[in-house]
Amino acid sequence: MNPGNLTDTLPKLLCRNAREHRDEVALREKEFGVWRSITWGEYEARTRAFALGLRSLGIGPADVVGLIGDNRPDWVMGEIAAHALRARSLGIYRDALEDEAAYLLEFCGAKAVFAEDEEQVDKLLNISDRVPTLRHIVYSDPRGMRKYSDPRLLPASELVKRGGAVHKDQPACWGQLVDATRGEDVAILCTTSGTTARPKLAMLTSRALIRHCESYLKADPRGPGDDYVSVLPLPWIMEQLYVLGWGLIARMRVNFVEEPETTMADFREIGPNFVLFAPRVWEQIAADVRARVMDASPLKRGMFDLGMRMGLGALKRGRRSALADALLFRALRDRLGFTKLRSAATGGAALGPDTFRFFQAMGVPLRQLYGQTETLGAYTVHRPDDVNQDTVGVPFNDRIETRIENPDPNGLGEIVTRHPNMFSGYYKLPENNDLRDGWLHTGDAGYFDKNGHLVVIDRVKDLATTSGGDRFSPQYIENKLKFSPYVAEAVVLGDKRPHLAAMICIRFPIVSKWAERQRISFTTYTDLSAKPEVLELLRREVEKVNATLPEAQRVRDFLLLYKELDADDEELTRTRKVRRGVINEKYGGIIEAIYRGERAIPVDTTIAFQDGTRQRIRTTLRVVNMRGGGESAPAPMAQAAE
Repeated sequence: MNPGNLTDTLPKLLCRNAREHRDEVALREKEFGVWRSITWGEYEARTRAFALGLRSLGIGPADVVGLIGDNRPDWVMGEIAAHALRARSLGIYRDALEDEAAYLLEFCGAKAVFAEDEEQVDKLLNISDRVPTLRHIVYSDPRGMRKYSDPRLLPASELVKRGGAVHKDQPACWGQLVDATRGEDVAILCTTSGTTARPKLAMLTSRALIRHCESYLKADPRGPGDDYVSVLPLPWIMEQLYVLGWGLIARMRVNFVEEPETTMADFREIGPNFVLFAPRVWEQIAADVRARVMDASPLKRGMFDLGMRMGLGALKRGRRSALADALLFRALRDRLGFTKLRSAATGGAALGPDTFRFFQAMGVPLRQLYGQTETLGAYTVHRPDDVNQDTVGVPFNDRIETRIENPDPNGLGEIVTRHPNMFSGYYKLPENNDLRDGWLHTGDAGYFDKNGHLVVIDRVKDLATTSGGDRFSPQYIENKLKFSPYVAEAVVLGDKRPHLAAMICIRFPIVSKWAERQRISFTTYTDLSAKPEVLELLRREVEKVNATLPEAQRVRDFLLLYKELDADDEELTRTRKVRRGVINEKYGGIIEAIYRGERAIPVDTTIAFQDGTRQRIRTTLRVVNMRGGGESAPAPMAQAAE
């Protein structure tokens, strides 16, 4: 292998680490309650076996290898193995529906897929007639697989044996393959968020990924002694940066939880030094903390309220409260697994400032990131000593250029950016209207504050204006609503309408617990959301948010939806961004009824579940008028029939 060029592809970085740090722990995975360590030497050996095994199956340059399942070491090794063959990797979200997976695999002509388990194998077999190029399905978990006889199925253990045999016969083959990899080759096909249509596939080169990670690491350093817990979906660009980029460049230990349900318990056991959560996860943690407080004794609730008041008060003065830390926050950080955190981040969507302040007051070193898949993920971040919850910070370095296109008198316009490590275009889409003269037009609206920080308001197309001419950001108000522990999701309406209204989804685990304590009987989500007591509970929460907003931006009417918004119903993206076009179309009748002034809206609809079952929902949605005097009589009990 040529020692002079070992840092422009992921396989080269892996081989360098295995050669120089063979016995150091690179990865950990929790299995059957026990953390299993994987050294750099073991990491390279299994990746080598995967690569040589795939090569024996006919996988080669420019072929596409898909990966689907939970975050696992085999996913990471399978992806690097594909790159070693100069093939391209395509990550698919584990909860993608069959139609979504079929579209992506057919579109890119995938020849092989690494699938975690029986659930994902079933999905792939069901769509195999739509993906004629798919020849091999490699699965890691053999449980439940004995009943299958499809010739395309291959256990990961068998692929390792095939690769081992090739290595024994041709010991120089692996080194030759790795040495032939080129940083300028497209290595990763990464799905965009797809807020308006099918996701596009951004083409990313290894060199761009590695160089951008190096820029990021200068702004937020990591090293071999740091632990990271991989909990965000690996198809997302930011998790690609951390697990593959940072993991290989900085050699931080990457830890994989046992199951999604054990995430927070496993997270606490590791006590990572760095964490990135999507806004919905930070919102969920904050809601869970406040829900546990509601179950506590009056004394503990009083201590929590006092600690939060002192913490938030000190935060306003740019300080930390030592008394609040001793009284509340030190134990709370330990309970959440945040004790060793030196850096924490949120990205992928906007995080409400109230949630941001909640964690900052707690002593979590939270910073906001901003970026897109096309820009290889984040390119702005707060500096440790310059954090502002209303902004997304400043670019990593001077080579990243960001400006505001067509600003209005207040400086608000579309954010456009460019830097040396951008994507190489969209796969099979030669026309690229988003990239003009090297500048990516993000579609986000924002401005620079007086300190040079970038402030992101909303999507340009989502900025709204009432019929009275009052401009507002639905996302900003939605994030304030979601700070409530009782609100899981919210959609704010009002564009070209006389006033603002909202459709709210309750956070069922917390609202149901509250209802049980209040001795309110209920059966289903639909039934609970129709209870007058729950409506009154949420009215008080909306009232709190309205008190923080200008009159023209206050929510006048709201209702509680009969179901949660779901990515499977295309109402949200896989990163939990609201698809407003789908919402406006799907709930158009309800929205029109709100603005007609109706106070009781009958609903008779059918919900389809992922397992194919369907449920009929019959209920009446009660519209609450925040100016009083406009509420209907109690709605009849919701009914659900199979």
